Amino acid sequence: MENLLNYTREDLSRWLEENGVRPFRAKQVFKWLYLKLAHDFDQMTDLGKDLRALMAGHFYIDCLTLADRQVSADTTEKYLFCLSDGAHIESVLIPEKDHFTLCVSSQVGCAMNCRFCLTAKGGWVRNLSAGEIIAQVRTVRTFLAQRHMDPQKLSNVVFMGMGEPLANYDNVIQAIDVITDTDFGLKFSPRRVTVSTCGLVPGILDLGEVCSVNLAVSLNATDDHTRSWLMPVNRTYPLAQLLDACKNVTMKPRNKITFEYILIKEVNDTPAHARALVRLLTPLRAKINLIAFNPHPGSDLKAPDPDTVKRFLQILLDKNMTAIVRKSKGADILAACGQLRARQMEPGIETG
Repeated sequence: MENLLNYTREDLSRWLEENGVRPFRAKQVFKWLYLKLAHDFDQMTDLGKDLRALMAGHFYIDCLTLADRQVSADTTEKYLFCLSDGAHIESVLIPEKDHFTLCVSSQVGCAMNCRFCLTAKGGWVRNLSAGEIIAQVRTVRTFLAQRHMDPQKLSNVVFMGMGEPLANYDNVIQAIDVITDTDFGLKFSPRRVTVSTCGLVPGILDLGEVCSVNLAVSLNATDDHTRSWLMPVNRTYPLAQLLDACKNVTMKPRNKITFEYILIKEVNDTPAHARALVRLLTPLRAKINLIAFNPHPGSDLKAPDPDTVKRFLQILLDKNMTAIVRKSKGADILAACGQLRARQMEPGIETG
């Protein structure tokens, strides 16, 4: 049995034709999957019984198993999903003023080994399939519908969960194709989809060539020595290469690249670091998200003082940079990436 969500519309059209079915039926199936959120073939009532039986004999529709759900005081929701092989991933539903944003995972674990990231502590297990990525969006939209809420209110997707999206490039691109398919897919606008990377230069350039989603780059340092200490990827793609790629990536004229900068006490949070950040990013179409480090067990890194964060931000603003401090949501429900999975892997661990 194959996961139907791993099939593109072209794949399904080809399979139907090979099995003696007119390929236009793929469009009908996709509407059931992504617009009506069908979870079994019997719901697809405009398909004949023979076709439904044929498909049920070859495919299953991946419905992720909810292993844990936590709701924050700020109504952020964290989901721990169990995959068919028993592995676990996390997704976070973030309430905004008039819509929801879903933070999705692209891998089970992560191999990038960034010093500040809890996900890295659990190691890398495998890539998610395109269907497993898509299933996170489908499943959470289904949750909203079950609460008599409009599932289309989930209108933003950010690839900022577990894993490095550009290390799972092909499956992420296939998932984005379905997510942004406005005719038969999940109907997200590309400008409401963001892919975050630690700095895989070839993937950054390739992403700009094939789709027009937003790009976010986890920067976190203004010199190679510090960034390599924090993020081993910098040894392969140092700052000069990364920033050159950001300068040359194809994107729409008004778009800006978001640079995420995690402020860590006595590592990268001084006024000198702020001024260096201005020098690095002034030549680029950049906006900066400052994020105060969220301490977690096993890390010797510390959060900056609030006044340090304010001073850092003000230096950027005084130099006419587009910058904000990104408020942490869901801290009371282990919403930092990897915390809920860590507790699942080691039930006795205290991750809050």
